[in-house]
Amino acid sequence: MNRRDLKKTELYQAVKTMVEAEDHPHIHLPQHKLFTLFSIALQYMLFSSTKKPGAYIIRVEDSQLLDKLARKSKDLSTRRFISAIMLPRKLSYQKSIFYLDFFHIGSWGITKDIPKERLRGAIIIKNSSTKPMNTLLELDDEAEGESSTISLPSDYYLTSLTSVIPSTITIAYGQKFDELYPVNFPFIAKESPERALTGVKISKSLNLDDLEE
Repeated sequence: MNRRDLKKTELYQAVKTMVEAEDHPHIHLPQHKLFTLFSIALQYMLFSSTKKPGAYIIRVEDSQLLDKLARKSKDLSTRRFISAIMLPRKLSYQKSIFYLDFFHIGSWGITKDIPKERLRGAIIIKNSSTKPMNTLLELDDEAEGESSTISLPSDYYLTSLTSVIPSTITIAYGQKFDELYPVNFPFIAKESPERALTGVKISKSLNLDDLEE
């Protein structure tokens, strides 16, 4: 156990808060502690999967963020789960199956063909830095032997899941989604405009993912 891991009481209370918010099918966790929030979201989703067996999707912005989640998530079982699902991108948990993909549409091959009636939940994890999604999708016309491109909405990584999955959790700091219900945890302190590091003031605009938590 890492000394910076969530206390069991904090994790229990946070998962309980998620359970109490189940009247809202699509939830947004907007606070700045990404690795803490992911531990809470995954533990809640694992709990939910035992009550509602089926298919669950974990969609991470990119492989670099996935690697950080495997190393920096705030409880040991979450780190082990992500490490186990990284390579096969598919993992059984009791009577449910968890699938892994990324914001890049080319990674959706393993998840796009899951029968809709099997889908139960999803976690979408956005990095704290702002990077636009590749919104161009290349289509091949086998009959004509030609290809063309179509433009997708910039939030398609999210709406492609919320439109078909009954329960989703989106982790995205510094963003607002009108269609999602925000949930905050009181034990996570508000982020100050500037963070002090070894006597030096660090601007909030810098990407400190590697230093967080």
